[in-house]
Amino acid sequence: MSQPRAASLIDVSTYLPGEPIGADYYAQFAGSDELRDNLMFRAPKFRHHVGPDETAIDMIEHAAQKLVQRHGEDLIADVDVLITHTQLPDMPFYGAGGGIAHRLGMRPSWVLDLHNGGCAAFVLGLKVARQLLAAGEGRTALIAIAQNAAGQVFDQPGVRGMAQASVPGDGAAVGLVTLSDQSPILDVECRTYGEYSGDMTYITDPPRKWWQPGPGEGCIGFTESKITKVLARGNREVPEVALAVCDRIGLASKNVDLLVTNQPNRVFLRNWREALEIPESRHVDTFDECGNLFAAGIPVNLDRAISDGQVKAGDLVLMAAFAHAGDFAGAAALRWGGRG
Repeated sequence: MSQPRAASLIDVSTYLPGEPIGADYYAQFAGSDELRDNLMFRAPKFRHHVGPDETAIDMIEHAAQKLVQRHGEDLIADVDVLITHTQLPDMPFYGAGGGIAHRLGMRPSWVLDLHNGGCAAFVLGLKVARQLLAAGEGRTALIAIAQNAAGQVFDQPGVRGMAQASVPGDGAAVGLVTLSDQSPILDVECRTYGEYSGDMTYITDPPRKWWQPGPGEGCIGFTESKITKVLARGNREVPEVALAVCDRIGLASKNVDLLVTNQPNRVFLRNWREALEIPESRHVDTFDECGNLFAAGIPVNLDRAISDGQVKAGDLVLMAAFAHAGDFAGAAALRWGGRG
């Protein structure tokens, strides 16, 4: 009997570091910022921060524990393909893949550290895992995402008073992909908009390259003009990739059972579900509990929906996100089969 060649996302598991940090934490540092009232930076009620000595590998190890409990150490140890994304790498010269493999007792044939996927990295990871497994490069893949910039970049003393600092939160997630028909990945769409690749900038005052020593803490270079462009791109790109997937699987977006996106702010969340004609009750988010989780947003929200019973076996799940200043976007459709 031939083996199934469908790739399924059979489980996700997540981790949020530390105790929730309330909006009043940032209120005490708030300074004069011309972007303070911008819709882009309306603060969530809570978010989590990575610990001062907590590494991306530590976060992934915590996130993987429930997978180990549910599926056993042997399945995780036998993963053939490890795909990782870390928002803020622990080391500048290499990714976390090797360290994650060692910590989880793996000897994968493939270790891929993705960086360009940004907030859509989980979708990109699904595409890569699906292609590799379908091509015969193994039977299992683990996608590991660590968002760890909130408690490190955005909580610097010179940055935490800015409007941008109160929105991000930290978290980690892992997704287990296998060759099976349990929860098949029906389709994935990834698009690169290279013309926007230089529009997200990391700045200091006075200016210097990010790796050069000197005064002035680094932060994201937002301006009113850049924010306007990013809002327009995100509002367009996420529905574009989501609708492309829906068209190929033959389902109107309004009939999707659950929409899972990244969550930069409330404005994007509202605009995306309106564009896709999906009611708020079928669009899961944890923005007020976790803030902008960047690439961890999709798997954290999917895990929450599964655990809360918001998505049930047989439901069609649509995931979509855009990255950085709009240089990448991706969407994926999944027929959820339940946790085995």
